[in-house]
Amino acid sequence: MKKLLLGDEAIALGAINAGLSGVYAYPGTPSTEITEFIQNHPLARERNLHSRWCTNEKTAMEAALGMSYAGKRALVCMKHVGMNVCADAFVNSAITGVKGGLIVLAADDPSMHSSQNEQDSRFYAKFALVPCLEPSNQQEAYDMMAFGFDLSERLGEPIVLRVVTRLAHSRAAVEVTEPMAEKLLSPSTDQWVLLPGIARKKYVALLEKQDAMKQASEQSPYNCLTSYAKADAEPKRGILACGIAYNYVREALGDEARLLKVSQYPLPEEKIKTLAAECDELMVIEDGQPVVEELVKALLGAGYPVKGRLTGDLPRTGELTPDNVAKALGRPTGAVFAPAKNMAPRPPQLCQGCGHRDVYTALNQVLADYPDHRVFGDIGCYTLGALPPFQSLSSCVDMGASITMAKGAADAGLFPAVAIIGDSTFTHSGMTGLLDAVNDKANITVVISDNLTTGMTGGQDSAGTNKFEAICLGLGVEPEHVRVVVPLPKNMPEITRVIREEIEYKGVSVIIPRRECIQTFARHARAKKQ
Repeated sequence: MKKLLLGDEAIALGAINAGLSGVYAYPGTPSTEITEFIQNHPLARERNLHSRWCTNEKTAMEAALGMSYAGKRALVCMKHVGMNVCADAFVNSAITGVKGGLIVLAADDPSMHSSQNEQDSRFYAKFALVPCLEPSNQQEAYDMMAFGFDLSERLGEPIVLRVVTRLAHSRAAVEVTEPMAEKLLSPSTDQWVLLPGIARKKYVALLEKQDAMKQASEQSPYNCLTSYAKADAEPKRGILACGIAYNYVREALGDEARLLKVSQYPLPEEKIKTLAAECDELMVIEDGQPVVEELVKALLGAGYPVKGRLTGDLPRTGELTPDNVAKALGRPTGAVFAPAKNMAPRPPQLCQGCGHRDVYTALNQVLADYPDHRVFGDIGCYTLGALPPFQSLSSCVDMGASITMAKGAADAGLFPAVAIIGDSTFTHSGMTGLLDAVNDKANITVVISDNLTTGMTGGQDSAGTNKFEAICLGLGVEPEHVRVVVPLPKNMPEITRVIREEIEYKGVSVIIPRRECIQTFARHARAKKQ
């Protein structure tokens, strides 16, 4: 049977059909659709497959590790910066090992379409000393789920599956197999206790698995060495194409390439050496950072020419495209279309009628009387408050940074120091910062802009809905300084009064503007009519 699937959907369906028992995730583009697909799939519901959203990526990784310990197959999904959040549990999971198959899905975002950096998750796999799979198309994304779970159970290690935005969010026909039964192994009998004496032995065991990982990579059906070029073709250039880049190379060169496709790591070193021996130089084409280019340079030595992003043959930043790959390979590119010169720019903006707009309007009105103020922002759709017409934010660094940065600025004597954070981001990684601020009696004002959903990624459930006052009180914020307002234009006098009063309070105060996201409100209204 063939289905037309997004790359994310192919991964999700491949996991279900491979005997998955649970998916653990925090929403983040371009990974969100994987969990949503599983949540809505009839077979997943029939099997009562676990698919609720987690509070953050670290809790997701730990829960998946627990399911693996119990002998069942688990999938963890996140965008690339989520790997930073779960890194503690992820890296240590390589030391503990796994029982049931465990795949860690990292969706990277070259060109930063919806992200704050271009981080490459293949570094994490190398850092943790575990295998990584990188599909070149939707069919491979589907097939790699069963392959990856089997590999994970055979090696007793987690497997990273890395995709990029173009693959995650494009569609192709995928041939799907009949779903297998839920894979059930007995719970682990090993000690997953990383006391130093035990961890040292387990680390040695992990190192002893490296040869098996390399052998699996050399024998992998996803690492293919082919030579389409004519024997007398000049120059004798070999191409090493990783993941989605393989498609761009074939589009540019057709059947005229000495080509090694790499979609499984560690690198297949023998295949690389074989290709290098047939060629005068190698070009490494990979979407993301020059992970493989650096490794190939080290493998072949300083005297062998290796080209790629580091040499400037490909752009150092941004995602690969058929055009920049064709240009690097010396082939003509298609026509370049530029926007009309007289078109007005259309920067992204908060939705008309969004409650965040009223929050920023009120903040700007009050803070105009405090010329030294700074507003520390956070990750979410409300980050658009940094842009016109509001231009309210002084910073936005990472999930949860608003509160702790405001605290640090207040510690340095800055006044007023205001933090604005969304409801989902607050439970993701803002609560610990608020506890620090309470314990240190920091002079900050925290605004938890609560739209009752995880708005930026499509309206998923927010972990703290209807709990924020209780959370803040439990963390030690004084009850009289936990204030709730309704962000509507008619309430502007009350909102500005509350903001001003809490700024003047010398301690930690929390203001919770609460109004449902207008997108989810409209969706819920449509659902009621049906």
